[in-house]
Amino acid sequence: MQDVVGLSQAEAAGRLAADGPNLLPQPDRRTALRIVGEVLREPMLALLLGGGIAYLLLGDKIEALVLIAFATFSVVVTVIQETRTEHVLEALRDLSAPRALVIRDGAHVRIAGRDVVRDDVLVLEQGDRVAADALLLEARDMTVDESLLTGESVPVRKLASPDIDAGTMHRPGGEDQPFVYSGSLIARGGGLARVVATGAQTEIGKIGMALNLLEPEAPRLRTETARIVKLCAIGGTAVALLVVALYGLTRGGWIDAVLAGIATGMAMLPEEFPVVLTVFLAMGAWRIGKARVLTRRAAAIETLGSTTILCTDKTGTLTENRMAVVRLWHPKHGFEDVAPDRLTADGFAPILDTGRLASAVEAVDPMEIAIHSAGNAASDKGNNLELTHSYGLRPDLLAMSNRWKVDGDPASFLITAKGAPEAIARLCRMKPAAEGMMMAAVHAMATEGIRVLGVAVAESVDTKPAESHSDYAFKLVGLIGLADPLRASAAPAVAECLSAGIKVAMITGDYATTAHAIALQAGIADGAVLSGSELDQLDDAALAERLKHISVFARIMPEQKLRIVEAFKANGEIVAMTGDGVNDAPSLKAAHIGIAMGQRGTDVAREASSIVLLDDDFGSIVKTVALGRQIYDNIRKAMAFIFAVHVPIAGLALLPLFAGTPILLGPIHIALLEMVIDPVCALVFEAEQPEPDIMKRAPRNPQEKLFSWSMVFWSVFQGGAAFTLLAGIYAIGLAQNMVQTDLRGLIFFALVAVILALVLVNRSYSASFALAFGRKNKALLVILGVVGAVLALAMLVPSVRTFLKFGELHGHDLLIAAVSGIALMIALELLKPLSIRLSKARSMS
Repeated sequence: MQDVVGLSQAEAAGRLAADGPNLLPQPDRRTALRIVGEVLREPMLALLLGGGIAYLLLGDKIEALVLIAFATFSVVVTVIQETRTEHVLEALRDLSAPRALVIRDGAHVRIAGRDVVRDDVLVLEQGDRVAADALLLEARDMTVDESLLTGESVPVRKLASPDIDAGTMHRPGGEDQPFVYSGSLIARGGGLARVVATGAQTEIGKIGMALNLLEPEAPRLRTETARIVKLCAIGGTAVALLVVALYGLTRGGWIDAVLAGIATGMAMLPEEFPVVLTVFLAMGAWRIGKARVLTRRAAAIETLGSTTILCTDKTGTLTENRMAVVRLWHPKHGFEDVAPDRLTADGFAPILDTGRLASAVEAVDPMEIAIHSAGNAASDKGNNLELTHSYGLRPDLLAMSNRWKVDGDPASFLITAKGAPEAIARLCRMKPAAEGMMMAAVHAMATEGIRVLGVAVAESVDTKPAESHSDYAFKLVGLIGLADPLRASAAPAVAECLSAGIKVAMITGDYATTAHAIALQAGIADGAVLSGSELDQLDDAALAERLKHISVFARIMPEQKLRIVEAFKANGEIVAMTGDGVNDAPSLKAAHIGIAMGQRGTDVAREASSIVLLDDDFGSIVKTVALGRQIYDNIRKAMAFIFAVHVPIAGLALLPLFAGTPILLGPIHIALLEMVIDPVCALVFEAEQPEPDIMKRAPRNPQEKLFSWSMVFWSVFQGGAAFTLLAGIYAIGLAQNMVQTDLRGLIFFALVAVILALVLVNRSYSASFALAFGRKNKALLVILGVVGAVLALAMLVPSVRTFLKFGELHGHDLLIAAVSGIALMIALELLKPLSIRLSKARSMS
């Protein structure tokens, strides 16, 4: 098309002012201040801060400072982690800001992509990223990579049609369409295109706008923690008031009654809950970050433990998003598989040589890059050739050829061709039998999702190129099979997901044959494939039923991906969705957990996700799920310990009231115990190693409460056993008329011993003394050292002993305390199998 003038600068400025810049809808950025606000609104953190302030008002500065310190630590870690994530996302966002070459006032002008307007004429060349949706006015052998929008793994061919009505614009995907779309990449060729849509009106912009209408589901942990806050507040206050009333009415000393109420309230209030939940999630995000995974929403970590289905894109997620030569076919020698670590056999090397010489010298098209790479490894043929002429693709003959002059022989020319097998058969004027044999080979590769090109060669002595490459006498050399190879980590990761009870479903925009082949290679499933056109024929009920038997979805459009995810959710599944393209963004946001690729992922996909894989490795998803399960396990272990440990503490605070004896544990003793319990919960259990079967057991029931009745019963039983043991020691001490200070010291040391026993018991779900003692945990060793030092101070320093109202402890007292802890641990470990069986029976009922 000649003499294209394009818009004038004045017209372009007017349209830019009227329509706005050519930008995608931008959600509000999460500043550090906004992240702080989100963190402070978490109910458990509010309880943590509220508890600290309450203790401060009651004069218990030590406990107040401990609680406020943990709250501050949690806020700082969360803000640093999530702010770091946003900064990384900003850096990644900067990588996708295309510039555009346009024609204005008859001249070529390079402008920022944001300044492109309707009716601008784009000049498109190999390697350019299209800045807006446009109608092709001219196309020269053009192929376009639309994988970000469609999921198709190979570029699609484009044909110009300047007279078509732009109002009938076709959706992305498919061959020989006259439209190009914002965000797509010119893989080969070039041309001119008139802009028909910018910004939010483009296909990529429409997806961005749809995201604003989707509200991510509130994390289950937030809902449950709000319930815990309410129960803790009501229960703790009620018991404390009851103690005050009981003490005051029966003993008459109302000041002592208030002190007893405070002590009991401190013993009853499990303020470690918010410590555990906030610190564990913040530290979990940090641990996951070390695995090259960014957690944009810390609450998503908890959901990972209950994921029941992983919906994955194909291109760039399971596969490497690059083309590679995987198979060759020779008319005489048959098939040969190609591998990077194996040289091509002599009989097959000419196929790669011919394919390389029939490609562009400086390849941009992914298939030509793959052929060059494989051809260069196979041979150095071509160094004595000079390119003299090229024949491009035509709509009526989908093949291209290069004419080479042989060095040293002015009358010798080599013509190499590659293209669709049918086109190569025409160029070679093949007989029906030979063509049938070739097409059978094509079909065999196509059924495995392999893209097939034929290559042929001809010789000429004419110094003048022929008008068309159809004028040469070509001979078939063979077939080249190309595919987007499966990631090395994909199949093991899929296998691990399946062993963990997580179903894997592939949802792709690619063709059914390719999708099915990749699914087989990855080990997803061997079964039927549901296409987008078939999905449109199903109502919601029919789709829900089909989802039970389908694991591969092909030729799926963005709105259909969203519908599939919503249908899985309606079936009660906990859905994790992975993807990197704009076409994945709505389903990423709608899923319980959206997992975006950080390197190849688009800005829109990363913004819609809750987790970003920085290394784009599908295997990292499994590591993340395993870490999520480990974190959730450790939260539950810490919670079980908290429930258990508060029973003997509360019991010892209440026991003297009913026994009519002096108060045994005052606020200072409770505070001292809390200084042991808090770091144990926050540091020891957070650092616990994963259970051996963490990725071999089924996902936890999505409806399972954080505080299940079986867990509460087992924890209360542990605490009850500990209290019974301590109450027995207390009763014997009273019977022997022990001095109150001596008895208090004995009970306190015995209480610390049983607390440590409860730590060891709750370190593992398994009944194993080896795990209780042998599992590595540096934090536990540190805590044991600190506890030992504090106890030594309380026992050996008279002033400290007097302050705590302890008598002098003797060797037999320490022996009683130690034996109490050991006996409790042995008894509970022996009873643990029964608890496990009862828990499983309850979960199955």
